[in-house]
Amino acid sequence: MSYLSAEKKQELFGQYGKSNTDTGSPESQIALFSYRIAHLTEHLKKNKHDFGTQRAMLRMIGKRRKLLEYLKQVDIERYRAIVKALNLRK
Repeated sequence: MSYLSAEKKQELFGQYGKSNTDTGSPESQIALFSYRIAHLTEHLKKNKHDFGTQRAMLRMIGKRRKLLEYLKQVDIERYRAIVKALNLRK
């Protein structure tokens, strides 16, 4: 079984996006990346030499950072809300 089921995605999109089917908004994408990054962080604590996963996680972190920068430029209030909701340091 995968750690990220369709139900979990729906839950994330419903919680941080506008609806359960809101897969494209920056907030829902940032929440999804954050969930996946947290999962990979736990994996890498156990598997220190899994460099492929480490590289994939770093790319995800970069994508999340770009989305956060975009949201900051477009709507600072939405940016502050998502950073606070996900407990991101920014």
